[in-house]
Amino acid sequence: MGKRIRVQRRGRGGSTYRASTHKRVAPAKYPPKIIPKETFGLSIDGVVLDLVHDPGRGSPLAFVKFENGESCYTVTPEGLFKGQQISIGGMASPEIGNIIPLGKIPEGSIVCSMELRPGDGGKLAKSSGAYATVVGHTPQGTLIKLPSGRTRYLNNYCMATIGVISGSGRTEKPFLKAGNKHHYMKAKGHKYPRTRGRAMIAAVHPYGSSAKSARKVTTVSHGAPPGQKVGLIGARGAGQKKKRRLR
Repeated sequence: MGKRIRVQRRGRGGSTYRASTHKRVAPAKYPPKIIPKETFGLSIDGVVLDLVHDPGRGSPLAFVKFENGESCYTVTPEGLFKGQQISIGGMASPEIGNIIPLGKIPEGSIVCSMELRPGDGGKLAKSSGAYATVVGHTPQGTLIKLPSGRTRYLNNYCMATIGVISGSGRTEKPFLKAGNKHHYMKAKGHKYPRTRGRAMIAAVHPYGSSAKSARKVTTVSHGAPPGQKVGLIGARGAGQKKKRRLR
C-alpha cells in the first residue's frame, strides 16, 4: 500500500520538519525607531555590548546600544569586537561596523546587511561571508553589485553596514562527525538524513524501484498533486542546456 512521501509529510506541519526557532535570540534588524530620512544628515553613536551565537545562523549577532536609548541585534561584520564604538546615520564615517544610508557611502565600498526598502531592517547580503559593492550613485538611486553578481538600483535612504559578514570560511570546513551534521540540520529544521527516491521501493516514491528499466521522467507540472510533485517542478527544459551558437 505504501506511505506518504516526504513532501506530503512535510506539508502536514509535524515537529519533525520544524526548526527549533524558540531557541533563537532575535531577528537581525536595524532599530525601527531610527528612521533613515531623519538620520540622513546626522550621526548617532553606539557601542557593541555583546556578541552572541544564534542557532541556525552562520554568523554571530552583535547587540548594539545607541546613545538615544535604542538597541538592536545585527549581523556581525569581520573585525567587529565587543566594546567597539560604532555610529548610525548619514554623517557616520565609512568604517567597519558603521551603519550608513547607501546615498552617503563612497563608491567602491564593501557593504552588507542592506535594506531593500528604507526602514525594513536589512534584507540583502546577510549570510556568512556575504558582501555587496557600491558601484555608483545615479538619479535612479545607488547602484549595487549583489553577491550573486547582479546589479540593482536601491533607494539612497536604504541603510547598510560597512564590511563583510563574518564566518566567510564556514562552508569550507568539513563536519568530520555525523553528530555535528545532525545538530546542524536540526537547527535548520530540515529532514536529515535524506534518502534518494531512487533507493526506495515503488510503493513509497514515484521514482522508487531498483528494477532495470527506463527511468521515469523527473519533470512535473506546477499543478501536480503532493504525492506526485517531486523532481524538476515546472522545468522549462529537461536536461542540460545546449549552448546556442551566435549568428
